[in-house]
Amino acid sequence: MIRQETAWVLFAAGLIFLAALVLGVWKWQQSIASPDGTAHRYVNVAHSSGLLYSFATSAVVAPLVQFSGWPSAVNITAAAVIVGMFVVTISTYVRLGLEGRTDNQMRDRKSGLRGVREALIVGEIGGTVVLLSGFASAQL
Repeated sequence: MIRQETAWVLFAAGLIFLAALVLGVWKWQQSIASPDGTAHRYVNVAHSSGLLYSFATSAVVAPLVQFSGWPSAVNITAAAVIVGMFVVTISTYVRLGLEGRTDNQMRDRKSGLRGVREALIVGEIGGTVVLLSGFASAQL
């Protein structure tokens, strides 16, 4: 039987995958409208990261949740932080693609970027450590 929190993580993975497919349409539209046949750099990045994050969510995060020894509240909180950070990252790439003002957000960064990057690092790595340790405690 699949755990309820695993079902929610898989549902989130499906939503991210669906968003990535829609971003692929946007990428395709930009590519055919462009004289050089390419989409804006961050439209490409948004599409690719959406695909990769959807598979990371379904292939790594969901099984760690499913087989974790931690209580459901711990698992869903850790997974929600990881998935939330994935969505923030994809959304940032979408915003950069819509704005079209830069092809390198690190070169043209704003002052608040450091705090966002630190939150992403702590959230993604911390959430994964929680789930991985729960998996290890129950399965190894």
